[in-house]
Amino acid sequence: MPDPIESLRLKLVAQVRGVFHDSSQGQTPTPPSDEALFERDSPIRQVHADIVGMMTGGVRALLLQMLHPHALQGVLDHSNFRQDMHGRLRRTARFIAVTTFGHRDEALKAIDRVNRIHAKVGGTLPDGSRYEATNPRTLAWVHVTEAQSFLAGYIRHVRPGMPMPEQDQYYRQFAVIARALGADPVPETRAEAEMIFRTLRHDLSASPQAREVAQLVLNQRPPGTPQAVQTMITADAVAMLPDWSRTMLNLQRPVLTAFPARAATWGMGRTLRWAFRQSPARP
Repeated sequence: MPDPIESLRLKLVAQVRGVFHDSSQGQTPTPPSDEALFERDSPIRQVHADIVGMMTGGVRALLLQMLHPHALQGVLDHSNFRQDMHGRLRRTARFIAVTTFGHRDEALKAIDRVNRIHAKVGGTLPDGSRYEATNPRTLAWVHVTEAQSFLAGYIRHVRPGMPMPEQDQYYRQFAVIARALGADPVPETRAEAEMIFRTLRHDLSASPQAREVAQLVLNQRPPGTPQAVQTMITADAVAMLPDWSRTMLNLQRPVLTAFPARAATWGMGRTLRWAFRQSPARP
């Protein structure tokens, strides 16, 4: 007789994998490799393995990235995000998975593909100036928002007591990918990340287009994702934003829903770690 608990676990795993992998295109989960760019159980693999932390952190990072005029214009000019927001998010998640967990040869191929795509992305900003996706400073903003956000999601939901040396190691590891993509400056410690974040903040600007994309990010719901799950993920992501960025994006800090959203995402994270048989976080 089938074990009902095991059947439930397998069903949950299949549902989650369906959100992140396009089975119609033959996509399957990236198998963890012992010959990856990063060794097993190192900080970057711990952080990027946690689904809830990556989901909340990923939404936070996207919202911050849309405040950069160059990153925003690239999305507006060269992306079908309005018709396929889920596809865009899915491709980003797959890139992170391959470069973090996949064999180093596959990781390098993925980085090369992104660099070739970026080489073709450019155009004109509303003020008439040029933008290029290969601009090291723009890529630095994209990277630092992702690194800060993924780590913040992990610390918030999994491991509040993560030691600072391990946080610094996370930045050093993620820097390998950022430099391969052409970003500069690239932080190698949490303190450097905070300094670069403050410096690059001067490049940002609020705009109706940024607010529009932010709403699309917050309101999109990947197929198979319950509305309640999407609501708590986005509410938690917005709560993690700096106050000034919420103002620029015309977003309200969750008040009545903040604690329920955090409690719900914490509970969902525990359930998913059980389903994927991930070890509990260390103190």
